[in-house]
Amino acid sequence: MGVGVEAVEIVKPRVDKREYKRIVLKNSLQALLISDPDTDRSAASMSVGVGSFLDPKGLEGLAHFLEHMLFYASEKYPLEDSYAKYITEHGGATNAYTDSDHTNFHFDVNTDCFDEALDRFAQFFIKPLMSPDATMREIKAVDSENQKNLLSDAWRMSQLQKHLSAEDHPYHKFSTGNWDTLEVQPKAKGLDTRIELLKFYEENYSANLMHLVIHAKESLDKIQNLVEQKFQEIRNTDRSFFHCPGQPCTSEHLQILVRTVPIKQGHKLRVIWPITPSIHNYKEAPCRYLGHLIGHEGEGSLFYSLKTLGWATSLSAGEGEWTYDYAFFKVTIELTDAGHEHMEDIVGLLFKYIDLLQQSGVCQWIFDELSAICETVFHYQDKISPIDYVVKVASNMQYYPPKDWLVGSSLPSKFNSNAIQKVLIELSPSNVRIFWESKKFDGQANMKWMLNSPNEDLHLPAPNVFIPTDLSIKNAEDKKQVELPRLLRKSSCTRLWYKPDTMFRTPKAFVKIEFNCPYSTNSPEAKVLGEIFTRLLMDYLNEYAYYAQIAGLSYGISLTNCGFEVTLVGYNHKFRILLETVMEKIAKFTVKPDRFYVMKEMVTKEYQNCKFQKPYQQAMYHCSLILQDHIWPWTEGLEILPNLEADNLVKFAPLMLSRAFLECYISGNIKPSEAESMVQHIEDVFFKGPQCICQPLLLSQHMTNRTVKLDFGLDYVYSVEGSNPSDENSALVHYIQVHRDDFMLNVKLQLFALVAKQPAFHQLRSVEQLGYITVLMQRNDVGIRGVQVIIQSAVKGPGHCDSRVEAFLKLFETKLYVMTEDEFKSNVNALIDMKLEKHKNLKEESRFYWREICDGTLKFDRRESEVAALRQLTQQDLIDFFNQYIKVGAPQKRSLSVRVYGCNHGSEYNDDKQELDRPNVVQIEDVFTFKRSQPLYGSFKGGFGHLKL
Repeated sequence: MGVGVEAVEIVKPRVDKREYKRIVLKNSLQALLISDPDTDRSAASMSVGVGSFLDPKGLEGLAHFLEHMLFYASEKYPLEDSYAKYITEHGGATNAYTDSDHTNFHFDVNTDCFDEALDRFAQFFIKPLMSPDATMREIKAVDSENQKNLLSDAWRMSQLQKHLSAEDHPYHKFSTGNWDTLEVQPKAKGLDTRIELLKFYEENYSANLMHLVIHAKESLDKIQNLVEQKFQEIRNTDRSFFHCPGQPCTSEHLQILVRTVPIKQGHKLRVIWPITPSIHNYKEAPCRYLGHLIGHEGEGSLFYSLKTLGWATSLSAGEGEWTYDYAFFKVTIELTDAGHEHMEDIVGLLFKYIDLLQQSGVCQWIFDELSAICETVFHYQDKISPIDYVVKVASNMQYYPPKDWLVGSSLPSKFNSNAIQKVLIELSPSNVRIFWESKKFDGQANMKWMLNSPNEDLHLPAPNVFIPTDLSIKNAEDKKQVELPRLLRKSSCTRLWYKPDTMFRTPKAFVKIEFNCPYSTNSPEAKVLGEIFTRLLMDYLNEYAYYAQIAGLSYGISLTNCGFEVTLVGYNHKFRILLETVMEKIAKFTVKPDRFYVMKEMVTKEYQNCKFQKPYQQAMYHCSLILQDHIWPWTEGLEILPNLEADNLVKFAPLMLSRAFLECYISGNIKPSEAESMVQHIEDVFFKGPQCICQPLLLSQHMTNRTVKLDFGLDYVYSVEGSNPSDENSALVHYIQVHRDDFMLNVKLQLFALVAKQPAFHQLRSVEQLGYITVLMQRNDVGIRGVQVIIQSAVKGPGHCDSRVEAFLKLFETKLYVMTEDEFKSNVNALIDMKLEKHKNLKEESRFYWREICDGTLKFDRRESEVAALRQLTQQDLIDFFNQYIKVGAPQKRSLSVRVYGCNHGSEYNDDKQELDRPNVVQIEDVFTFKRSQPLYGSFKGGFGHLKL
């Protein structure tokens, strides 16, 4: 404990076995130490109380630029990019972000490498090197990052809201930075950006503004020694935390209605009020209380009324951006076409609901119910990854007293009607800002202001019957017997995989039920109708299930490649009630025409918005379209949608359900008999009775997901112009297909990806500056493994990027041969540690096992088996693997390049295609003709009993 600092008891969840300690170093840096003997990874996060609000005028984006630059090198570790390389090679990840009033740096790494990783991290804040060469390159990287934001509706709207504020308030600033603000404008004023950067760092980065969180395996005393050794040299210039001069919106920025034209299809209404920040009353939680009620979706709520009228498809409410000095309360509503025509009515209804809250008074029973829910959520929260945890806690430390560093504002406990009423009064028509987005405003600029109040039955929500009261842990079986899921029950129509929770010991359960329905995927029409079917089910259940959701028991129904799946996760006490309700709603599905057309409109807009995907997303989509056997293009769905009527779904739904096989996985705080009883009930609902809804699949109907097999020695290339003609960015996916799931080949591929990831990023992004989005990663298409390099670039076309990927592979080949034995062993050990990392919570564990079930691989002991294969691996094995499958010209190499051309590189499209006219290059002109001509890999999923095909 630092000099003169009292020990503080930090409030932590009841189920949390970790130990915590607050220390203050002699330089006034505050740190929270977390000792977790069970962790597989160590992590650190440093939050510095310096953000974009401190950017000097004329150097907008400087704080963000500094965040980028600190990663490069330090006096102690001068080799450029050595920090990121060290983290990656030891199984970790690193990142940072810049906010308005703070900047956060964070990383995680395998536990045995934490000491050196932390030392490298600490040097950011002691003696960073910011070389002139790196400065220029990273200005380009910041510009590329900004470039990718320009066609993002969320980013554009945020910037517009800032623009419509007081010019002398820091909220008004452009925080990201670009080439103009960091190079052109400073140079025109005779400023050297690097000198300004160094000055900004010297003047603002001070130890007393820093909050550090360390999550490690060691004891608290050992972690404290580590922190004191590595961070005490950070300078303390005794800076004060920056505070804003009052509210960012003056009277001229209130009572405004702003019409905006978005990039994507759809209508969105944002109603925003400047309010008193609730950080000053976080135990009273005024915004949480009001957000809970205004954002409620049960009967009598604002959303329920808007949905009934057919005017809205979603609504959210709560405190948005905030600092100590100002905050905004935001209500965001997704409108239907009809809702767009009734904007004034909707705003009127919103104010009518706010008036209802004022007339009803602040209700203690609602606050108490909310408090009880929050208490259960906090004390039984799932463990998350150390890196996410340290970032979350570090972001709390600047705002809350030490005892509440873990809690933040998540435990409202003091009922204070005056605090809530104060914010409620601020939600007035005289204080409002309305931002109304719609494509229909294209070419229009006039404003109007009108409030109407339709006659709807608005009232407060009913008491929540889903709040769990039984949080007891059921007797688990002997741990040795339940390390892996087991097949508990099987019939001609269902299969149940079961695993009790013997690790996390929380009162929660996880259920996944996949309805494999052959008629659901046999045409583009079936896919679109299936999409509407699942959305209607969620829509019908919403008012009822919303109560379960806010009480910590959530569900989802979504389309899959084989049919649709139902997922339930949360507290097990009221689990069965919700599950049976969901199943009954599926079994008794009816089509309500008014809701059908609302869902059809939603799906249509989503299909239309595929056109506006980022270029790298388009490239990944085309890659999947080429490789996956059972996938329909969104363009065909868009062609079909206008002609679909409610009657089409009336005929389709019973046909889809007429033949089905249900794959079930149940885990958590549930006994085997309970799991079997659940599945038996589902069988009874769907497969029993004189008019049964489903019949078991015939042997020939069992579903298979298969992947196109590329030929050896050929380079396939698919070139396509970007679907958004306004997007300057191009993109490349360079994919190398390697093998069908096999433990030894898996680990060779994984080790290659680990060793090559950071060098690829450094060479293609940092050195060659191809684009902000540059990543080398593995790819898994239902058990078919490969590796892909993804690049999005505004400066170079995809043909050039493709050639640079090949150049990188040649460069990497040299590095592979000169890798030392110690480096090789270090990477192998890092990968072993990553594989042996324990699951953090029930949901994470269940998703891992469900992937095995869903793909049909059923290798529940995958991690242990792959570790055994890794331990046998030699450096020569890795070199041989690279030479056989990956290197340019490898005998068994199978590559596919998907090139998406943005408007900046449209002229290169035909030229690049002509250059590809050479041996071993196959240009794919038509995706479906190509797919029909190619063989498919065998499926892991076969007929009944998992017969392999």
